[in-house]
Amino acid sequence: MPFLGQDWRSPGQNWVKTADGWTRFLAERENSSGSFASERNSYCRKDDYNKENILNSMNCDVAVKKRKKDQLNNKTKIQYFHQEKWIYVHKGSTKERHGYCTLGEAFNRLDFSSAILDSRRFNYVVRLLELIAKSQLTSLSGIAQKNFMNILEKVVQKVLEDQQNIRLIRELLQTLYLSLCTLVQSVGKSVLVGNINMWVHRMETILHWQQQLNNIQITRPAFKGLTFTDLPLCLQLNIMQRLTDGRDLVSLGQVAPSLQVLSEDRLLWKKLCHYHFTDRQIRKRLIMSEKGHLDWKKMYFKLVRCYPRKEQYGDSLQLCRHCHILSWKGTDHPCTANNPEGCLTSLSPQDFINLFRF
Repeated sequence: MPFLGQDWRSPGQNWVKTADGWTRFLAERENSSGSFASERNSYCRKDDYNKENILNSMNCDVAVKKRKKDQLNNKTKIQYFHQEKWIYVHKGSTKERHGYCTLGEAFNRLDFSSAILDSRRFNYVVRLLELIAKSQLTSLSGIAQKNFMNILEKVVQKVLEDQQNIRLIRELLQTLYLSLCTLVQSVGKSVLVGNINMWVHRMETILHWQQQLNNIQITRPAFKGLTFTDLPLCLQLNIMQRLTDGRDLVSLGQVAPSLQVLSEDRLLWKKLCHYHFTDRQIRKRLIMSEKGHLDWKKMYFKLVRCYPRKEQYGDSLQLCRHCHILSWKGTDHPCTANNPEGCLTSLSPQDFINLFRF
């Protein structure tokens, strides 16, 4: 027997704390057969409990590792998308180009969301959106199509806020809507990536944007100082010669009677024709007025229907001929040429799309 006051709880035995003190959980194996069965059942329950704890612990560890991996991947994707402002365009038709360098990939990585906030790049991006809407929607991946609609929404919101380039965006939305009608109704449901209901919802959104643009009210500035019509006629004519769209000249002529006279100037329309079209194209579309002179205004609108107009942008995308990297003007890229600036070639929106045709 243990001595009085000695701790008689030996290691290896199970004890439970009760109101009367510590009590041995298991009886001695030799006491009775019932105690042996009780001991065996207790150990079995203990083993099951330990196995369940181990399994739960393993599941928690796997969940934690998966969550950390997902967070790391998300952070990597966000940094990757926002840090790189250029894309490598492989020369020639190869598996690498087909699998990686696509129009959708370029559209996702060239930061068009920031480009529309730059007045020098705005018209370039709008023209590119228009060309994609006409014939390249099916070439975009699901993510690229979503990005296309997000950028278009930002363009519309910008126009609604600053009340500029309204006609340009109206034409863009009309082109996109007609293309979607053709793809959804005539061609079939498998042409566009995504559910057909999603594209129907997007078409409804386009109609809503068109309604917003139609309801826009141009607010006159509060400034009551010198206006355009207060300038000398020679300066007014000089400013009008800077306009590259004949529709702008017509709209400007509707503002005031004096501007109406200037907007009909033959020399003004002659310069506009020679700016956009070649001499050969002009000779094919000669129109004589009643007085026996060339009607340059009518010739301009006829030439517009027959030939594409000259495009000029303040800033554009450019391709490095040495390393075949596509980026915005002024964007640094890892070029190994001795004179990187001399290897850059500016691309029109159509040239940009032609890079990804194969």
